[in-house]
Amino acid sequence: MAATEPIRNKKQIRQLAEYFLKRGQLRNYALVVLGAYTALRISDLLRLRWDDVYDEGRGEFHTHVTIVERKTKKTKTIALNKEIIKALRLLHPYRRSAFLFANNRKGGKAISRVQAWRIIRAAVDAIGIAGKVACHSLRKSWGYHAWTSGNVSPVVIMDILNHSNYETTRRYLGIAQDDLDRAYLNMSLF
Repeated sequence: MAATEPIRNKKQIRQLAEYFLKRGQLRNYALVVLGAYTALRISDLLRLRWDDVYDEGRGEFHTHVTIVERKTKKTKTIALNKEIIKALRLLHPYRRSAFLFANNRKGGKAISRVQAWRIIRAAVDAIGIAGKVACHSLRKSWGYHAWTSGNVSPVVIMDILNHSNYETTRRYLGIAQDDLDRAYLNMSLF
């Protein structure tokens, strides 16, 4: 799978999620929402189980999910925001497996990384989002928009993405000259 880039337009991220929501494809809608809002790698997203996000005994969703990242082996705790909870509530009545992103054909298993890529790519093509956009773009999009919003410290972004230095994060997020230009042109000091 080739290198990907973030979706730099927030409207396109919303269109990607709504593409599935309008078609009643709630699993795929939840995949986009969780991918965009948790900044998890696809391998970690696909391993999520209902008991990671939902307390069956209490009949309510958890406020956080804690995972051990597959790539780094680090424990990560992620707050589940209102958009994530909304997507999970829509999907919950249709659960057929212990996995959030159940494979429709293989009972009890999660979809594969390749299938997740196909799902995202088909929607990206249908919507007309340009660039190298795939599953990993959701993770990069979270970082890119956190960075460009100016509301999240670069140190926090680096920690969330598990990057060891600033330069890695800057390259990873695809910070380009137009982003730098915007910073210069929109700065108001007096």
